Amino acid sequence: MRKNGFVIMWQLLKLVTPLAHIMAFTIIMGVLGFLAAIFIMVLGAMGLVNLLDFPVHLSFSQILTALIVLALARGILRYLEQMSGHYIAFKLLALLRDKVFTALRKLAFVKLQGKQSGQLLSLVTNDIELLEVFYAHTIAPIMIALFTSSILLAVFAHISPWFTLIAFLAYLTIGVILPIVTTQMAREDGRVYRELVGEMNDYFLDSVRGMKELQLFGHEQERLAGIHQRSEQIDNAFLKIKQQEGKVRTYTEIAVSVFNILILVTGVALYLNQQVNFAGLLIAVILLMSSYGPVIALSNLSNNLLQTLASGERVLGLLSEEPHLKDVVKGVDLQTVENIEVENVSFAYTDEQILSNLNLRLQKGQILGIHGRSGSGKSTLLKLMMRFYDPQTGTIRINGTDLKQINTLSLREHIAYITQQTYIFNETIYDNILMANRTASKAQVIEAAKKASIHDFIMSLPAGYDTQINELGSNLSDGEKQRIGIARAFLHNAPIILLDEPTSNLDSLNEAIILQSLLNVKAEKLIVLVSHRASTMAICDQVIQIENGRMS
Repeated sequence: MRKNGFVIMWQLLKLVTPLAHIMAFTIIMGVLGFLAAIFIMVLGAMGLVNLLDFPVHLSFSQILTALIVLALARGILRYLEQMSGHYIAFKLLALLRDKVFTALRKLAFVKLQGKQSGQLLSLVTNDIELLEVFYAHTIAPIMIALFTSSILLAVFAHISPWFTLIAFLAYLTIGVILPIVTTQMAREDGRVYRELVGEMNDYFLDSVRGMKELQLFGHEQERLAGIHQRSEQIDNAFLKIKQQEGKVRTYTEIAVSVFNILILVTGVALYLNQQVNFAGLLIAVILLMSSYGPVIALSNLSNNLLQTLASGERVLGLLSEEPHLKDVVKGVDLQTVENIEVENVSFAYTDEQILSNLNLRLQKGQILGIHGRSGSGKSTLLKLMMRFYDPQTGTIRINGTDLKQINTLSLREHIAYITQQTYIFNETIYDNILMANRTASKAQVIEAAKKASIHDFIMSLPAGYDTQINELGSNLSDGEKQRIGIARAFLHNAPIILLDEPTSNLDSLNEAIILQSLLNVKAEKLIVLVSHRASTMAICDQVIQIENGRMS
């Protein structure tokens, strides 16, 4: 359900609360800066009136001195406004990134199951970056326009109530009505543009990751055509936004011209009727013509708001999204692990039944092997043990305690979970292994690498453990990545080890070394090993066959 633009702006505004004092400083500097710029023109008009020997309250030398002071003040005030405004913007962007990463940490597994990595990449980069426009160039201008216009209306009131009415209508039309109307007219265009950019990121990221397969099967031109098609859609959506910006500028210029003519005609009529003197007429006309800056800034905001509101909606939507499962924080902490029990567990993804009435029990010091064809539910069972999901029916217990009663952080700390697709970070090999236990010594990292049969390979590299891994681990084979993942599991030293096809990318020799390492540590561990290889199952104390979600 889409949110109203004002609701989005209000929710974004609430994030400014910790920096409200700096925002107040920004607004004050902005108001004073605009007033300085406006009254430079007004004092110039007063100087002209003074030279024409019409009575004014200031002498020519006083006017000249005031002009110099205001000119200097304008530059200083503008600098202070911009500096403090951007300070707030970048502080809040850092805060937003922290909040988004925290939200993703809770949502990540289920969120990434939907293959939304490109959309998420667009959100944490482009969308958050666009919010800088809102915090640095939207909040303050709105308040500055409000306060500046109020002060100027008070000045107009000292000259004539008619001038006050015209100025009020001008500020209202240009600063409020036009931005609201034009933003609503093109709100959908901004949302579509941000969605298309996210889809393009998805498609392009997919193309880069699958470049080898695209070349192998001769799909490069087809993929390139897809990129061109999506680029054209983005260009067309962006063109609509730019066309809307042109319309906004046109409407604003027309409104400015209409009110300039209106105040001039009104001023002349009042002068001819001797309701204002010539100085009042000239000052009122110059004052209005030179005071559109703050409200035109509001009118121009509608251009940026088309994308900013769409970005804000996506970011706030992610922050408000509830995780599939909430972390348990007031449950029990695991001290030791003696057994795992799966009782009458059934699980389905939407309408697809995966597991049905599954039962098994595993004691510490045992290795459980799970065998079955692809899609039979083997990996799903491990995800249930990690509590990425809860079963629809049945219970999974550790030491007799339901997983729903165990603190999530404690549960994850006691489990090492290794899949056949190990993600490698763009860091050194040493750092990639160390991430499993940041307090581990170098000797422990090396020992874990030896258990995973990756130490000799690492030492054959020129930089050894300090070898920098390329993005996505492109300078490693699938088997080398998998062994780094297994080294992480050994270094993590968790009492429960869940392995999902851990040797699928390994040759027989390396598989045998790793399986022997598992046998060496099994006395203190509880190990669940999913594999389709009969050779892998040979080390297991018990093997269960899962077919169509049931044990056989």
